[in-house]
Amino acid sequence: MSEAWVEVGTRSELLPGEFKVVWDGDTAIAVFNIDGDLYAVEDICTHDGGELAGGEIIGHEVECPRHGARFDLRTGEPTCPPAYEPIHRFPVKEESGLIWTRDDR
Repeated sequence: MSEAWVEVGTRSELLPGEFKVVWDGDTAIAVFNIDGDLYAVEDICTHDGGELAGGEIIGHEVECPRHGARFDLRTGEPTCPPAYEPIHRFPVKEESGLIWTRDDR
């Protein structure tokens, strides 16, 4: 579990509909801006370990580009097979104009 927060960037670097991947140690964290709300999840599909960042965004869901599994970014829960296990969600905070996240497991 990381105690330190990882800088993601500013709001102007992460506009609605965009994402950015940052690393907390060996954990890739994808931070998504969905209509101004920020969501951070581990950038690994629980179906086969593929990256989620870059997948199509449908509402509050991200679709894995490899096999089409979908996950709700608000809860981490899978919403469409072939994934059945949730993805890890991480905290996001904004301080002094910067966006931060961390692996808090």
